[in-house]
Amino acid sequence: MTGPDYFKRTAVTRLAVESADRGRLLAMVREWKRGCQIAVNTAWGDCHTRSEVQQLAYDVLRERTDLGSQHAVLATHRAAEAIKGALDRSDGDTETAVKPEFTSPTVVYDTRTMTLFDDRSVSLTTTEDRVQCDLVFQDGGYQTQYLNDDRWEPAKSSLRYRNGEFDLHLGFRAERPEIGASNDNEPSDEGATVLGVSLGVDSLAVTSTARFFSGDELSHRHREFAELRTDLNETDTRSALRTLRQAGERNDSFVRDTLHTVAGGIVREAEQYACSVIAFGELEAVRETLPKADDFHAWVFDRLFDFVAYRAEERGITVVQVNPEYTSQRCTSCGFTHPQNRDIERNHFECLKCGDEANDHYNAAKNVGFRCIRRGPLSSRGVGARYCALGSGRVTPDGDFVPNEEFAEVQKH
Repeated sequence: MTGPDYFKRTAVTRLAVESADRGRLLAMVREWKRGCQIAVNTAWGDCHTRSEVQQLAYDVLRERTDLGSQHAVLATHRAAEAIKGALDRSDGDTETAVKPEFTSPTVVYDTRTMTLFDDRSVSLTTTEDRVQCDLVFQDGGYQTQYLNDDRWEPAKSSLRYRNGEFDLHLGFRAERPEIGASNDNEPSDEGATVLGVSLGVDSLAVTSTARFFSGDELSHRHREFAELRTDLNETDTRSALRTLRQAGERNDSFVRDTLHTVAGGIVREAEQYACSVIAFGELEAVRETLPKADDFHAWVFDRLFDFVAYRAEERGITVVQVNPEYTSQRCTSCGFTHPQNRDIERNHFECLKCGDEANDHYNAAKNVGFRCIRRGPLSSRGVGARYCALGSGRVTPDGDFVPNEEFAEVQKH
């Protein structure tokens, strides 16, 4: 499997800040924003990767701000993320990209600048002395599951100041287990079912159960924002740039909400059809096979995969990526593979050999599921999946079909 090595979670808590410490935290917020902006100003137009921005801006931050060495590093990384985000939103066009401005009252912390104690307090680095505050949340709140479980270790977090209060968005991470690995005392799941997922531009995601998630509105809004960005950049006034930032924030919010909705739908589809695995094509390879996909869609695919993996893990569903080569050209009925089987413009698949017809993304989703099954065990101990989920039942790569009604009866015994 490709993808992150850790599951990540965030637990939001209020901080009980003593009056003597409020000034230190507020000063830290102001200096962090200033440091991030200096890093952006230094690197804008030259580079956007973390290593490059750090190399270019670190010494500048140490000379011109009161940030400590580690927070100077974190500020260069945050600046790099902001620059890359601006470039992604402009489809890589540096001429129309809007330089980020840091106005949000937040500070990023990591395990070098933040210490979490067993008594539910936290120590935070500031521009002066460290500040130690108690975490405030309800007894038995969801935060407890991360604080009391040794599998979850503290990770990158953020301090946020709003309406006179400080909140800490505590980051946690847990090592992602080997795909398909199971408890030694539990039998491996030989009859596991895979939900195949195909990604695209017009159809953002299509499942092997024939659930379609449209990408039309995402693409439409992205084009509208790109046109607005071009017009406002040509205007080049402070008012135009402010309007552009606001429009960008609204567009980003719409994209995130849409991806959360689609991710939730995919996971619910897996639950409905009792799938223990969700399979995507490897994201980098998927982008290369979609002629209409651009940097924006590449970002969308990455985020959607992360959102699905996040939700699926909580439900015990494994999410994998498999080689998508020829999945859009292969007939799921007879196995004949040919580029002319697929009509990309019409989103249509018609096998030149057996005549089987289908939506091309639906055909690809089934092939992704089959590819996951054919590649064999998902781990050294797990046997792996056997079935690909369809709307009407389950099918093996060899064509053995079990209707949903019969499969439900088998599951009872």
